[in-house]
Amino acid sequence: MDNIFIIAEAGVNHNGDLKIAKKLIDAAVNAGANAVKFQTFVAQNLCSRTAPKAGYQKKNTNNKETQFQMLNSLELNKTAHKELISYCKKQNIIFMSSPFDLDSIDLLYSLGIDIFKIPSGEITNLPYLEKIGSLKKKIIMSTGMAELGEVRFAVKILVNSGSSKNDISLLHCCTDYPADFKNVNLRVLNTLTEIFSGFQIGYSDHTTGFEASVAAVAMGAKIIEKHFTLDKLMDGPDHKASIDPEELKGMVCAIRNIEKALGDGIKKSTDAEIKHRAIVRKSIVAIKNIKKGEVFSLANIGIKRPGNGISPTKWYNVQGMSAKKDFVKDEFITI
Repeated sequence: MDNIFIIAEAGVNHNGDLKIAKKLIDAAVNAGANAVKFQTFVAQNLCSRTAPKAGYQKKNTNNKETQFQMLNSLELNKTAHKELISYCKKQNIIFMSSPFDLDSIDLLYSLGIDIFKIPSGEITNLPYLEKIGSLKKKIIMSTGMAELGEVRFAVKILVNSGSSKNDISLLHCCTDYPADFKNVNLRVLNTLTEIFSGFQIGYSDHTTGFEASVAAVAMGAKIIEKHFTLDKLMDGPDHKASIDPEELKGMVCAIRNIEKALGDGIKKSTDAEIKHRAIVRKSIVAIKNIKKGEVFSLANIGIKRPGNGISPTKWYNVQGMSAKKDFVKDEFITI
């Protein structure tokens, strides 16, 4: 992942419909994302039948249904996964999915998934972490809702279970839908970079718009994950906290531009700048006609564009010297 790895998070915004899922893949491809990510779960393994919905889920979905009923309608079975993986290969985009239970880890592993995305809610799930760690695959783990000690705990479990530190990436995240900018705390990216030296650090963005994602890249994030939908007005828990296809395209474009603008950190003149030097810089020139033998002083020399003559850095070297020839006004001084 040398360049910024952009994950277009489709999540459950397919509403359980494969046609919508494929349109989401198309939108991610059109935007230029590196990967499109879904969510893999078995509702009966993920939550109890009496588990309450989160506040944003209550707001955006049918209040009469339970969280279990909502999730049950959003499941993707093995056949659906195979179809979406095949479609992603044809579209030349990486298929990813976050497993939310042990059976779903097995399913994704059996389907040959190379990158396992751990959602924030599983960062304290010890058996889950052990299982993913034992697979020795690349891992991207979101850290929303977590204290620093819990992140350390999860990383330790993954490594002790067989994962290499080089294969683990951590995403800073504020788990709220949408997340208020005042709670985003992007400086945590610096904290994670300092403490987890050698790890890829990124950002999972739940804010409205994509300013925070672009800012995260400017701060050094190597991975960006962003929820998107075909239409924010669709029914479902995550649509309203997602960006639409045009916004996704704009985000990817902005990130790629920032990626180029970051450069290598070496302060030097670029080829594009060098051609402007002579025009923009200045030279030591005669500010009046000077006769041979006259002494150069504030009275007869000055500094003007262009920069093809003696550099003003030699200003004090030139003063006090005698003219070896006649000079007319605005002529470059030569010594």
